[in-house]
Amino acid sequence: MSECTDRSGVPPLPFEVDVYHLSTAPLPTKYTAITQAIAVAIPVAMSTLWPPPDPPVPERWHAWPVARIFPGTVPGLSPSGARVTYVLTGVAPEAPCATAFQPAAVRTGCRTALRATYADSTQTYVATVGIAVLDGPAHKRLAFDGFGLAGIRGSRLASFGPSALRLGPFDGVRPATVRPVAFPGGPAERFGERQYFTGAVVGYGGSYLVATAAGYADGRPYLPGHRTVPRLRQAAWQLATTLHRALTR
Repeated sequence: MSECTDRSGVPPLPFEVDVYHLSTAPLPTKYTAITQAIAVAIPVAMSTLWPPPDPPVPERWHAWPVARIFPGTVPGLSPSGARVTYVLTGVAPEAPCATAFQPAAVRTGCRTALRATYADSTQTYVATVGIAVLDGPAHKRLAFDGFGLAGIRGSRLASFGPSALRLGPFDGVRPATVRPVAFPGGPAERFGERQYFTGAVVGYGGSYLVATAAGYADGRPYLPGHRTVPRLRQAAWQLATTLHRALTR
């Protein structure tokens, strides 16, 4: 007996399949939620296992988020070796170098400046950190020549040359450095140019110099010849070195 065929000559299937219905039927809600969770989790896991490379050091000042340049807390050590935490009190808007630094502190070659102020966890000491973003290598020597030279006799010169600079902490004479930034409603609300006692400048021949100005949270003014306590000098030094290292390593 011959099989029945349609006009195309192809035998009919023994059952009917509604292809459209099978392909568009909605999944149960729980499966939809699971699928969405997987779609979110996979990129997160991949970015954790294979994080994108950091941008080149000269671009980090504008490529990194503010919280990475100026973290909320910076660990440190007191002169006696006790653990210290410096807490961020505020971040200032980006500013021209001539606005953010004192005139004797920076010269040609500084492109822009970033600043933030920290206080120690006891809210006794405060320090403003200034990051000078430098132009190309031809300008680096010009940029760092001005930093702190007004107070170089009172400085500790750790290394000095066209590709490295560590000045400070200063004692007995104030360096030309970053201008302090006050933030109302916190330990740095009375911190200004009359209140900073000491500072430090750190740079390693790269794209940045980091300078600090440190003083007391109670607003006491600096008097010429005032001796700075080791804890305050340590705060200025540790903030400068730690933030510079994080930005350039």
